[in-house]
Amino acid sequence: MTRPKPATPDFEAALAELEQIVERLEQGELSLEESLRQFERGVELTRSCQKALRDAEQKISILARGPGGEAALQDFVPPVED
Repeated sequence: MTRPKPATPDFEAALAELEQIVERLEQGELSLEESLRQFERGVELTRSCQKALRDAEQKISILARGPGGEAALQDFVPPVED
């Protein structure tokens, strides 16, 4: 059984596409209209990548030692920023 393709690209594909967009924009050979389209797509991809990273961060668990010395899983709690 094959799984359906996700509606949004996976992180690596989104990042690769974003890098290509940056290269095209830096070359300065696109029309203004195409540059705006590429910029908008880049913003979408950036948001997608940021969401993927946030989701991954939430799934991270760290190993901690329990009271008896046994290994136990503990949810990752990101440090509080000042």
